[in-house]
Parts: sequence; C-alpha cells; structure tokens
Amino acid sequence: MSTRGFTQCAARAALLAACVLGMAQSPARAAEYPSRPVRLIVPYAPGGGTDIIARIVAQDLSRMWGPSVIVDNRAGAAGMLGMQLAASSTADGHTVVLNSLGLSYPPALMAKPPYDVEKDFVPLTMVAIQPFIFVVLPSLGVSSMKELIALAKSKPGYIRYGSGGPGGASHLGTELLRGMAKIELTHVPYKGTGPALTAMLAGEIHVQLIGISSVVPHMKSGRMRALAVSGGKRSAALPEVPTVAESGMPGYAYDVWYGMLFPAGTARPIVSQANADMNRVLGSAALRQRFETLGMEAVGGTPEEFAKAVREDVSRWVPLAKAAARAAQAR
Repeated sequence: MSTRGFTQCAARAALLAACVLGMAQSPARAAEYPSRPVRLIVPYAPGGGTDIIARIVAQDLSRMWGPSVIVDNRAGAAGMLGMQLAASSTADGHTVVLNSLGLSYPPALMAKPPYDVEKDFVPLTMVAIQPFIFVVLPSLGVSSMKELIALAKSKPGYIRYGSGGPGGASHLGTELLRGMAKIELTHVPYKGTGPALTAMLAGEIHVQLIGISSVVPHMKSGRMRALAVSGGKRSAALPEVPTVAESGMPGYAYDVWYGMLFPAGTARPIVSQANADMNRVLGSAALRQRFETLGMEAVGGTPEEFAKAVREDVSRWVPLAKAAARAAQAR
C-alpha cells in the first residue's frame, strides 16, 4: 500500500476508533493501565520533528491517563541508541518509543543492525505523516530547486548539506535527490535534527532537508529560504512552496511518517488499550488542527496497519541505501 493510501485508510480507522471509544473510562480500566508515569523515548535531540510530535502527544495522553507521559530524549547514532534502549526496556507498557521513517533504515545500512524493528518491537500506531522541506541559507544565493541543482553541478562538492545523522530521514531523502539529479553534495552529519538546525543557523552548512514543523519560524524571520517540499503534494501549511517534483525533478516524492512502538513482549491487552487511546488523541479536532499548522497530518490506525507500513519501507530502503553507500565510497 502506498503512503498516501495508508494515510487515508488509517485516518478512517482513527476516526472510527475515536467514535467507538468516546465513552467514559471505567474505574477498573483506569486502575489497570497505566499504573505509573509512562516514559516516551525520543531517539533524537530536542527540537526536531519527532521531539515536537512527542511533546504534543505526551501532553494529551497525560491528560487522558492521569499518570504523566514523560518525554526522554536519547540521541545518538541516528536514533539507534534510543531504539536499543527502548528494545531492552521492560515490556510492561510503561516504556514506548516514538520514531520516524528512519527506524526502517538499519537493515539497509548495516550487515548486523543493532536492533530488528520487526522482532524487537510491537507496533502501536502510526502517529503522523509530514513532508520535509529543502531549505537553504539566503547567503547561498539560490531561490529555487533548479538553481540549487545548477549550482551543485557547476561546483561539485561545494554545497554542504546537514542531517541528523547517517542513515536518518534527512540524509537518505537528500541522497535520493542527489542520485536523481546526478549532483555532488558534501554531507555533514550531526547528532540529531536540533543540532543540525543550530549548525545551519550558524552558517556551517548551506542546505538541509528537514521537517516543516522545525523551520517555519526561521523561514518567517528570513533566516532560511524554502525551496521545495519533499512530498507528493504541496503542504497545507506552506501552499505557496512547490514540491520537488514541480521544481524540475519529476518522480521525487518523500513523505516521512512517525510512529510509536512498545518493546517486544508487551501484552496484547495493553497494546490494544494504548492503541485505542492513541486513536482517541489523534482523532481530536484540536490536535489535528495543531498538527496541520505544523505541516503534519495526524494518522492513527491499527498496530497491524503500522506493521505493514514498516515492512514495506524496510524493503523499499534496502536497495536505495546500499546504492547511496556505494556512491559515497566512490566519491
């Protein structure tokens, strides 16, 4: 199923779940789970799209559950350290991890990945989908994707692009563009989207592919310039910004999803209850509006639908990541 098809299906499921589960919670249910604060691991530094989504969701879940949902940022190795921590946590429903499309990359990038997303985790739900956006420093002197590509071709390797780490969403999304456009760019990895964003504001890098929610304030202030959004359609948050495909690169489409997972072994009743509660949160008109203003779309749906999306992306990224690795070695 395509990302767009999955979004439509999952959104319907989320709305259905929200209606079915709109009844008041029983005292027995509230006493069973959660029985204490829930740790929500974000395997990246504060300030990125994953962190922003986690804090919004944590706030709403805390109001629903009573016990707090505490965001725990564990950055490092493009999200792998936080994922390892989540995988080794007690599978009692009181530790959950929120990650992006990047959680499906390790099998494509390593002979022996530090975790197996299908064996070490139990999917909870897809939370949101967000197109990324290519932004540049105004000092680079380009105002469109065509101009960026033309500059890259005239000065191979001159343009430095940042990412939240090797193998992360911003890295592979930019590598997808690099390969399609046949240009040479210099990759500068950082320990998370937040540090990469700070580095760009300091002038260390020229361009970055990043979640819209992270850079809207900087575009409004004029410190960054938007070139194109990565998704298959324009963003409702920035309707004036064209897609990469509209900017001379037909066929390029890169939407990034975010989802939550429990450690493997988490009991099915806990997963089902948490999934129902997450669908209630994601079906909230207030949350959906808040996500939309950040350039994101709330999703929801069943654990099975999320598991299928992960499997499909693992298969999709294996050949692309290997091709990117070969290209990097050749440069």
